[in-house]
Amino acid sequence: MSLELHQLKPELGKGIYTVPDVAKLLQLPYNKVNHWLNKLWNGRLGYQFQFKYSWNIDLSNAVNFYTLIEFFTFYQLLEAGISSRKLLELHNGLAKKYDTPYPFANQKILNTIKTDGKNIFIEDKNGIYSYDKLQFFFAFIRDFFKNIDFDSNEMAIRLWPLGKSKSIVCDPSHQFGQPVIDGTNIPAETLYELYEAGEPIDYISDLYSITSKQVRDSVEFCKRAA
Repeated sequence: MSLELHQLKPELGKGIYTVPDVAKLLQLPYNKVNHWLNKLWNGRLGYQFQFKYSWNIDLSNAVNFYTLIEFFTFYQLLEAGISSRKLLELHNGLAKKYDTPYPFANQKILNTIKTDGKNIFIEDKNGIYSYDKLQFFFAFIRDFFKNIDFDSNEMAIRLWPLGKSKSIVCDPSHQFGQPVIDGTNIPAETLYELYEAGEPIDYISDLYSITSKQVRDSVEFCKRAA
Protein backbone atom coordinates (compact mmCIF):
# COMPACT_ATOMS: atom_id res chain seq x y z
CA MET A 1 0.00 0.00 0.00
CA SER A 2 1.36 3.36 -0.98
CA LEU A 3 2.21 5.96 1.64
CA GLU A 4 0.57 8.58 -0.55
CA LEU A 5 -2.80 6.84 -0.10
CA HIS A 6 -2.73 8.08 3.48
CA GLN A 7 -1.47 11.60 2.84
CA LEU A 8 -2.50 13.81 5.74
CA LYS A 9 -4.68 16.74 4.70
CA PRO A 10 -5.64 19.94 6.54
CA GLU A 11 -8.83 19.59 8.56
CA LEU A 12 -10.96 22.35 10.02
CA GLY A 13 -10.31 22.60 13.75
CA LYS A 14 -7.06 20.61 13.65
CA GLY A 15 -4.65 23.53 13.11
CA ILE A 16 -2.22 24.37 10.31
CA TYR A 17 1.44 24.93 11.22
CA THR A 18 4.29 25.24 8.75
CA VAL A 19 7.82 24.24 9.76
CA PRO A 20 8.69 27.91 10.52
CA ASP A 21 5.53 28.12 12.66
CA VAL A 22 6.56 25.07 14.69
CA ALA A 23 10.07 26.37 15.19
CA LYS A 24 8.78 29.80 16.25
CA LEU A 25 6.01 28.63 18.58
CA LEU A 26 8.11 26.02 20.38
CA GLN A 27 11.42 27.90 20.15
CA LEU A 28 13.06 24.97 18.40
CA PRO A 29 15.78 25.04 15.72
CA TYR A 30 14.20 25.25 12.26
CA ASN A 31 16.67 22.81 10.70
CA LYS A 32 15.95 20.17 13.34
CA VAL A 33 12.19 20.49 12.98
CA ASN A 34 12.47 20.19 9.19
CA HIS A 35 14.78 17.17 9.51
CA TRP A 36 12.54 15.37 11.99
CA LEU A 37 9.46 15.89 9.88
CA ASN A 38 10.99 14.67 6.63
CA LYS A 39 13.33 11.95 7.84
CA LEU A 40 11.54 10.66 10.93
CA TRP A 41 7.82 11.50 11.01
CA ASN A 42 7.10 11.27 7.28
CA GLY A 43 9.97 8.84 6.75
CA ARG A 44 10.50 6.08 9.27
CA LEU A 45 7.30 6.59 11.25
CA GLY A 46 5.24 7.33 8.17
CA TYR A 47 6.26 4.19 6.32
CA GLN A 48 5.71 2.11 9.44
CA PHE A 49 2.07 3.19 9.64
CA GLN A 50 1.53 4.00 5.94
CA PHE A 51 0.67 7.50 7.11
CA LYS A 52 2.17 10.86 6.20
CA TYR A 53 2.18 13.43 9.00
CA SER A 54 2.32 16.56 6.84
CA TRP A 55 1.00 18.20 3.69
CA ASN A 56 2.41 20.89 1.41
CA ILE A 57 1.43 24.54 1.79
CA ASP A 58 3.16 27.62 0.32
CA LEU A 59 6.32 25.66 -0.59
CA SER A 60 6.62 24.36 2.98
CA ASN A 61 5.42 21.29 4.81
CA ALA A 62 2.61 21.86 7.30
CA VAL A 63 1.43 19.74 10.24
CA ASN A 64 -1.58 19.68 12.54
CA PHE A 65 -1.77 20.60 16.23
CA TYR A 66 -1.02 17.08 17.48
CA THR A 67 2.26 16.88 15.58
CA LEU A 68 3.18 20.35 16.85
CA ILE A 69 2.86 19.05 20.41
CA GLU A 70 4.71 15.84 19.57
CA PHE A 71 7.70 17.80 18.29
CA PHE A 72 8.15 19.47 21.68
CA THR A 73 8.12 16.14 23.51
CA PHE A 74 10.51 14.61 20.99
CA TYR A 75 12.95 17.50 21.34
CA GLN A 76 12.93 17.37 25.13
CA LEU A 77 13.58 13.64 25.11
CA LEU A 78 16.50 14.14 22.73
CA GLU A 79 17.85 16.86 25.02
CA ALA A 80 17.54 14.44 27.95
CA GLY A 81 19.99 12.14 26.17
CA ILE A 82 17.65 9.61 24.57
CA SER A 83 18.73 8.51 21.09
CA SER A 84 16.45 9.14 18.11
CA ARG A 85 16.41 5.38 17.47
CA LYS A 86 14.99 4.68 20.92
CA LEU A 87 12.49 7.51 20.56
CA LEU A 88 11.23 6.10 17.28
CA GLU A 89 10.92 2.67 18.90
CA LEU A 90 9.01 4.25 21.78
CA HIS A 91 6.70 6.21 19.45
CA ASN A 92 6.05 3.09 17.41
CA GLY A 93 5.34 0.93 20.44
CA LEU A 94 3.06 3.45 22.12
CA ALA A 95 1.20 4.18 18.88
CA LYS A 96 0.39 0.49 18.49
CA LYS A 97 -0.34 -0.10 22.18
CA TYR A 98 -2.76 2.82 22.47
CA ASP A 99 -3.97 2.83 18.84
CA THR A 100 -3.04 6.44 18.07
CA PRO A 101 -0.62 7.99 15.55
CA TYR A 102 0.06 10.79 18.08
CA PRO A 103 1.18 9.16 21.35
CA PHE A 104 3.47 12.08 22.28
CA ALA A 105 0.44 14.41 22.35
CA ASN A 106 -1.54 12.33 24.84
CA GLN A 107 -1.40 13.30 28.51
CA LYS A 108 -2.15 9.82 29.83
CA ILE A 109 0.60 8.23 27.74
CA LEU A 110 3.23 10.85 28.56
CA ASN A 111 2.50 10.46 32.26
CA THR A 112 3.68 6.85 32.01
CA ILE A 113 7.12 7.73 30.59
CA LYS A 114 10.25 8.11 32.70
CA THR A 115 13.98 8.28 31.90
CA ASP A 116 17.41 8.16 33.52
CA GLY A 117 18.92 10.21 30.69
CA LYS A 118 19.95 7.15 28.70
CA ASN A 119 17.07 4.70 28.85
CA ILE A 120 13.30 4.89 28.72
CA PHE A 121 10.77 3.35 31.09
CA ILE A 122 7.06 2.86 30.64
CA GLU A 123 4.85 2.32 33.69
CA ASP A 124 1.13 1.55 33.47
CA LYS A 125 -1.43 -0.61 35.26
CA ASN A 126 0.11 -3.73 33.75
CA GLY A 127 3.56 -3.08 35.17
CA ILE A 128 6.87 -1.40 34.33
CA TYR A 129 8.66 -1.92 31.03
CA SER A 130 12.26 -0.75 31.10
CA TYR A 131 15.82 -1.24 29.88
CA ASP A 132 16.99 -1.30 33.50
CA LYS A 133 15.63 -0.41 36.96
CA LEU A 134 16.37 3.33 37.19
CA GLN A 135 13.33 5.59 36.95
CA PHE A 136 12.92 9.38 36.87
CA PHE A 137 9.91 11.55 36.01
CA PHE A 138 10.03 13.96 33.06
CA ALA A 139 9.75 17.23 34.99
CA PHE A 140 10.25 19.33 31.85
CA ILE A 141 7.43 17.58 30.00
CA ARG A 142 5.12 17.91 32.99
CA ASP A 143 5.91 21.63 33.15
CA PHE A 144 5.10 21.96 29.46
CA PHE A 145 1.84 20.05 29.94
CA LYS A 146 0.74 22.70 32.43
CA ASN A 147 0.47 25.00 29.41
CA ILE A 148 -1.78 22.60 27.47
CA ASP A 149 -5.53 21.95 27.68
CA PHE A 150 -6.67 18.37 27.04
CA ASP A 151 -10.01 16.96 25.91
CA SER A 152 -11.96 14.10 27.49
CA ASN A 153 -9.73 11.60 25.64
CA GLU A 154 -6.64 13.31 27.12
CA MET A 155 -5.49 14.56 23.73
CA ALA A 156 -3.97 18.04 23.50
CA ILE A 157 -6.46 20.63 22.21
CA ARG A 158 -4.98 24.06 23.13
CA LEU A 159 -1.48 25.41 23.83
CA TRP A 160 -0.76 28.48 25.95
CA PRO A 161 2.77 29.34 24.72
CA LEU A 162 3.44 31.90 27.50
CA GLY A 163 1.57 29.95 30.16
CA LYS A 164 -2.05 30.17 31.27
CA SER A 165 -1.51 33.41 33.18
CA LYS A 166 -1.11 35.12 29.78
CA SER A 167 -3.84 35.66 27.19
CA ILE A 168 -2.13 34.15 24.13
CA VAL A 169 -3.46 30.76 23.03
CA CYS A 170 -3.00 28.43 20.07
CA ASP A 171 -6.40 26.85 19.53
CA PRO A 172 -6.96 24.86 16.30
CA SER A 173 -10.59 26.02 16.29
CA HIS A 174 -9.50 29.68 15.96
CA GLN A 175 -7.45 31.11 13.06
CA PHE A 176 -6.18 27.63 12.11
CA GLY A 177 -4.36 27.35 15.44
CA GLN A 178 -2.21 30.46 15.06
CA PRO A 179 -1.59 32.50 18.27
CA VAL A 180 -4.62 34.65 19.13
CA ILE A 181 -6.05 36.52 22.11
CA ASP A 182 -8.01 34.04 24.23
CA GLY A 183 -11.73 34.13 23.45
CA THR A 184 -11.24 36.03 20.19
CA ASN A 185 -9.99 35.58 16.64
CA ILE A 186 -7.54 38.49 16.98
CA PRO A 187 -4.05 37.33 15.94
CA ALA A 188 -1.23 38.27 18.29
CA GLU A 189 0.85 39.18 15.23
CA THR A 190 -1.70 41.80 14.14
CA LEU A 191 -1.47 43.60 17.48
CA TYR A 192 2.30 43.38 17.46
CA GLU A 193 2.51 44.91 13.98
CA LEU A 194 0.50 47.92 15.18
CA TYR A 195 2.77 48.24 18.21
CA GLU A 196 5.88 48.05 16.02
CA ALA A 197 4.39 50.75 13.80
CA GLY A 198 4.38 53.07 16.79
CA GLU A 199 0.77 52.86 17.94
CA PRO A 200 0.34 53.22 21.73
CA ILE A 201 -0.81 50.17 23.67
CA ASP A 202 -3.91 51.97 25.00
CA TYR A 203 -4.92 52.95 21.46
CA ILE A 204 -4.55 49.34 20.24
CA SER A 205 -6.59 48.01 23.15
CA ASP A 206 -9.37 50.54 22.47
CA LEU A 207 -9.30 49.78 18.76
CA TYR A 208 -9.92 46.05 19.34
CA SER A 209 -11.96 46.36 22.58
CA ILE A 210 -9.46 44.34 24.56
CA THR A 211 -7.36 45.08 27.63
CA SER A 212 -3.93 46.66 27.68
CA LYS A 213 -2.62 43.47 29.28
CA GLN A 214 -3.78 41.44 26.28
CA VAL A 215 -1.90 43.79 23.97
CA ARG A 216 1.23 43.55 26.14
CA ASP A 217 0.94 39.75 26.16
CA SER A 218 0.87 39.83 22.35
CA VAL A 219 3.95 42.03 22.25
CA GLU A 220 5.76 39.75 24.72
CA PHE A 221 4.92 36.64 22.73
CA CYS A 222 5.93 38.07 19.35
CA LYS A 223 9.20 39.45 20.70
CA ARG A 224 10.03 36.09 22.23
CA ALA A 225 9.15 34.23 19.05
CA ALA A 226 11.14 36.60 16.79
